[in-house]
Amino acid sequence: MKVINVVGTRPNFMKIAPIIREMNRFPQLEQLLVHTGQHYDHQLSHSFFEELQIPEPDINLNIGSDTHAKQVARIMSAFEDVCDDFQPDVILVVGDVNSTMACTLVAVKKGIKVIHVEAGIRSGDLSMPEEINRLVTDSIAQYLMPPSRDAVDNLLKEGRTPEQILMVGNVMIDTLLHSQMEIDRSDIVQKLELSTGNYVTLTLHRPSNVDHEDKFRSILDALKEIQKEIPVVFPIHPRTKKMLEQFGLDKELEQMPNLHLTNPLGYFDFGRLVRDSRFVLTDSGGIQEETTYYGIPCITLRENTERPVTITEGTNELVGADRDKILEHFRTIMSGNWKRGGIPELWDGQSAQRIVDFILKLN
Repeated sequence: MKVINVVGTRPNFMKIAPIIREMNRFPQLEQLLVHTGQHYDHQLSHSFFEELQIPEPDINLNIGSDTHAKQVARIMSAFEDVCDDFQPDVILVVGDVNSTMACTLVAVKKGIKVIHVEAGIRSGDLSMPEEINRLVTDSIAQYLMPPSRDAVDNLLKEGRTPEQILMVGNVMIDTLLHSQMEIDRSDIVQKLELSTGNYVTLTLHRPSNVDHEDKFRSILDALKEIQKEIPVVFPIHPRTKKMLEQFGLDKELEQMPNLHLTNPLGYFDFGRLVRDSRFVLTDSGGIQEETTYYGIPCITLRENTERPVTITEGTNELVGADRDKILEHFRTIMSGNWKRGGIPELWDGQSAQRIVDFILKLN
């Protein structure tokens, strides 16, 4: 059986890595790893692929950044040629980036079966481009593999049949568990002269936060108070740094002596930083999942989330960018009164095995 695995951005590699490793156990599966190059990422070096134990992409389409419409059109045109050359039986897409939707559209129009891993997650916010990608992909892909029970319910409400749906759990947790030994070896906490459980990790990159000066300033106002009581580590995203300077907010950071700014970190170092935090402040999706798995309090700086299971079952709470709400939740954590979460169903490191078992049974 010939399978094309599609990735478009760096987080997609984290999701595809355990699936590729599992597929490698079965010689009857002929794989092609296609990177659309939707985002240029200098961190996708040879060592990155070595760390995740996956091969470098067989094909890089080098699409690059553009408007959403132009980028999707270019991905579709280039990916159609790949399908014509390779003649796959199955295409596997992960996540919710433009590449996920574009390659699904091409495959379905050509009569090729599509498996969508991480299907069914919903934020309910159509202003997010990712939400549109999720809805389109899940409406036409033949096989849907959600990470949690709420995602299954979403798909059923949207008219997909139980026969199309296989809840497999969270492949990001597969990668997290596979990497524990390397995460253990990281010395990032010592390098930053911090102590386990006595600092906060902050990530901030979403346009809904960093492109709006009032929201950005509100978050920084809360941060100013938090860092007075506990050190804060902030691996700063290039986009965030650019907007800080554009709004003149970089001067605000100079007034925060207990804030540790770092460059973006590798997977293992960042994993160690999160795991040893007292709590995490974030607007990222994946970090909500990791903190829930570790049982670490997470304050999410967003108005909605496509991962509500991290709230209903895990350790996450939504607070948006409101200074007072952020500080209220911060004080709850520091007083020891944060809710105790649990690990959602099938977040056990075996998701890739379930996916590949399914593929092996396809005709």
